[in-house]
Amino acid sequence: MPLFDVPGWSVPADPLTEPNSRKRKRPASETGSAQSRVHSAEINLEKLVKKLTRKRDEDESNVSKFNAASSHSKSKPLRKKQVSRTITDMDKKNISLPMPLMKASERATKKVKQSHDPRLFESEESSKKELEQSHNDSDSSSGLTSMQKNMKQKLEGARFRILNQTLYESKSGDARRMMQEDPTVYTEYHNGFRQQVLSWPTNPVDHYVQNLSSYPVKTIVADLGCGDAAIARALIPKGLSVLSFDLVSNNPYVVEADICGTLPLPGSEGTEGSLSDGEAHIVDVVVFSLSLMSTNWPQSIREAWRILKPNGELKIAEVASRFRNLEEFISLASSIGFKLKSKDNSNTHFTLFEFSKVSRKFKSLKDWDVIFSKADTLKSCEYKRRCAFEDYFLRTVLT
Repeated sequence: MPLFDVPGWSVPADPLTEPNSRKRKRPASETGSAQSRVHSAEINLEKLVKKLTRKRDEDESNVSKFNAASSHSKSKPLRKKQVSRTITDMDKKNISLPMPLMKASERATKKVKQSHDPRLFESEESSKKELEQSHNDSDSSSGLTSMQKNMKQKLEGARFRILNQTLYESKSGDARRMMQEDPTVYTEYHNGFRQQVLSWPTNPVDHYVQNLSSYPVKTIVADLGCGDAAIARALIPKGLSVLSFDLVSNNPYVVEADICGTLPLPGSEGTEGSLSDGEAHIVDVVVFSLSLMSTNWPQSIREAWRILKPNGELKIAEVASRFRNLEEFISLASSIGFKLKSKDNSNTHFTLFEFSKVSRKFKSLKDWDVIFSKADTLKSCEYKRRCAFEDYFLRTVLT
């Protein structure tokens, strides 16, 4: 009697199957006869042998390649297992570690081996583009990048402001000696001045060139504090005679002279006891374009009177912020021997004056001392300091 045989109960001989079973079914060969199982085992064995043989061939190929490279570098050959492990380790390192960055110039100049892989050619083209871009960003003359060039311009601007203020706060003789002892001071000042002009809405020099272009041929103009002699360069080809004076002569148009002293031009201040225009004058027009700089600047107005013909013209352009009182400035010019013809303060940056020479009485040294003591009618150009460190840096490093 079978175990657990219960009357009225029966169990089918075939096992029950689940309708949606996810279990993997064994192939029929595994559940078949012993002969079929032996045949299946033989097939699996053949597959395993082929796989092992192919792996061995690959290892031998890798060993032969590595031995060839090792013999070329005169190194001892390694055993097969060591070679295989070394190659595997090298591959892992190459995959895990990034390549070190190279400069654009090095990438561009590095020779790329010929290959059919287009990525190599793309890399070479990109390197060339990067090199060209770096060359474009650099200044061709000095090798500075655009950022470095910008910083250099700012430092030159700061240097110009310090030099400009120094010239305003010193006498003309001291400024001349400073430039004679160090000629680079004059060059640096005028380089900074050219940069400053670029930010102005208008340039007084351009105004005077346009204004004087309509004057008769052979008019003699004295440009006092001429700088680069821009007025002479523009008007001499038109037939006018322009005499240019400044503390330093940096081109053939400029005569070196202290405009607050005695200019190498004929003229006199008259005789004592009567009204006089002087004598032996040859100049028709005197121009001061932003050149009333030194603390003794009134002496240059006196010298303008000496060299001007009777009724000669005096043209002055100055920074508007320098004037404490316009009427006081006009009064000072009148005391030297000039009459105001016109005034233009419509410009936000500059004020323009036009005077004519008039007769005057002979003045004693005491009279001139009184006039020269009013030099503070014009303020010096002072520049704001952002901080105490900037003031220290500009005065110690740049000067």
